[in-house]
Amino acid sequence: MTLIATPAVAAEPSLALDLDVHPVGGRIGAEIRGVRLGPDLDDSTISAINAALLRHKAIFFRGQSHLDDAAQEAFASRFGETVAHPTVPSVAGSSHLLELDSKSGTRANSWHTDVTFVEAYPKISILRGVVIPPAGGDTVWANTAEAYKRLPAPLRALADSLWAIHTNTYDYAANRSAPATDAELAYREQFTSTVYETEHPVVRVHPETGERSLVLGHFVQRFIGLSQRDSDRLKELFHDHVTRLENTVRWRWTQGDVAIWDNRATQHYAVADYDESARRVVRRATVHGDVPVGIDGRRSRALRGAPALN
Repeated sequence: MTLIATPAVAAEPSLALDLDVHPVGGRIGAEIRGVRLGPDLDDSTISAINAALLRHKAIFFRGQSHLDDAAQEAFASRFGETVAHPTVPSVAGSSHLLELDSKSGTRANSWHTDVTFVEAYPKISILRGVVIPPAGGDTVWANTAEAYKRLPAPLRALADSLWAIHTNTYDYAANRSAPATDAELAYREQFTSTVYETEHPVVRVHPETGERSLVLGHFVQRFIGLSQRDSDRLKELFHDHVTRLENTVRWRWTQGDVAIWDNRATQHYAVADYDESARRVVRRATVHGDVPVGIDGRRSRALRGAPALN
């Protein structure tokens, strides 16, 4: 494979050298070419993929149509224990695979980090394009570690001191311009069939890189010690820093693409700009995460619902 001179993760500087890595955005995102994903990849390639993921936060692979549900889930298990969504049933015949189908009301078109309403939310998400609209339906990722690093010093100090309550009963209609469809309402009811609430630090320390990143997104209900009004304003302020265009990467899907992102250091947004007659189906494998630790050493705490994703 062609050698691309991209910076590697400091802890393991040699691992990324075996991959053909092409950065997509200046601060986040890289396409990796020449790798046929699957559960039978050797340990050195898995380690190299993980090193590239830690470096680039979101990585992309085209031409992976050979993967089926079982192979996707088995591949994901090479990075850790795979887990199901806590409230939404898995794909039929699969242990833990989550399907997001636009015809079933699952357009995730707001900024979020996956499943932060539980204590040990996922460390890695692996998404496979199954049905892709002819135009539109891109996904955008933001680098929350870079966002933290680039905060003005007074805002960084404020973020360091804050904790937030995350819940799956977030106001999904807050930014909607049209009434919810019946399918969206049904999915919403299923999504909140068990209510979860968890306290997370706004700034967590990454367990592999040591980087500090912002833990925010649409599951944040409010900041502890602040009113709802102040929480909403402050959340919007931090959100603007996370989602600056310079801090994001946008991926144009084709069928068979696979995207992998570090869920501990990113937010993402599925752009619902495709025609209502079109359909978008993607399937996600999730790798179990660890309980976040704040810069003061305190760990996240479940307030309601199961203590961790299971």
